[in-house]
Amino acid sequence: MGFFQKIKEGLTKTRNSMVKSFEGMLNSFTKIDEELFEELEEILIMSDVGVHTAGKICERLRVRVKETGTTDPSEVKGLLKEIITEMMEGGEELDLSTKPSIILVIGVNGVGKTTTIGKMAAELRRRGKKVLLGAADTFRAAAIDQLGIWAERAGCEMVHHAEGSDPAAVVFDSITAGKARGVDVVICDTAGRLHNKKHLMDELAKISRVIEREAPGSAKEVLLVLDATTGQNALNQAKQFKEAAGLTGIVLTKLDGTARGGVVIAVKEELGVPIKYIGVGEKIDDLQPFVARDFVEALFDGNEPLRDETEAEE
Repeated sequence: MGFFQKIKEGLTKTRNSMVKSFEGMLNSFTKIDEELFEELEEILIMSDVGVHTAGKICERLRVRVKETGTTDPSEVKGLLKEIITEMMEGGEELDLSTKPSIILVIGVNGVGKTTTIGKMAAELRRRGKKVLLGAADTFRAAAIDQLGIWAERAGCEMVHHAEGSDPAAVVFDSITAGKARGVDVVICDTAGRLHNKKHLMDELAKISRVIEREAPGSAKEVLLVLDATTGQNALNQAKQFKEAAGLTGIVLTKLDGTARGGVVIAVKEELGVPIKYIGVGEKIDDLQPFVARDFVEALFDGNEPLRDETEAEE
């Protein structure tokens, strides 16, 4: 199954819920008026786009309708796709500009954090990158064991200590091993315990100091893994982590299991943090790098977007 097809199938529940409601609503209108905007805003809110983001989308749509002189409700869908794509674009690519590059992955238990790391490692390996995993979530022995299984599946090595060890020491050893073995990317699992934000901040600050000391000038990503099935709760969680952790990107898992895929739009708009990956299934290759245009096309139409010649050359 191709890259776009996976996203399309993964967004089926959200498309059937949000977009079908939206299209049905448009078909009931013969003109574009305030009632149309109000109904659209309600549909967006019900799809976990959130009150703030839904309001912003509709406000931009009002402006775009006026600018383009659009009068036919059937043309609103195209304008909406343009607006959401513009809101979602920017910063999707991982910064892997140095060797090694460091990726720290955080997230509370149950969101699929360790699984995501394994799938991310596999995706980077498919790109030809040499990857090493660091099991710095030493709070749970199960996390270390699970990461070891994923390291084997993805075909990469792992550095780990015993349960309860200092996470920063694991990161230190992972970077040391990564440099010695000529690794392109070091991905470190970290504990994400929001019940004590001070502890989380202290732990991440210590890890950051180790990275700066041992890999000065290295590209660093701090990625938060969120479970899309929790809708607005995922957004609230992200806000707390952003305060504590200096996020550079978001990974949204389990999009295939929810009709709440609208939360992807809310996360990007309300946090100003780019989406880096989306999870659209359980298989090892079901974690997909996020591309705004592909996401919006798959969400609204399920039609693969055309690429222009300059993009094809890239």
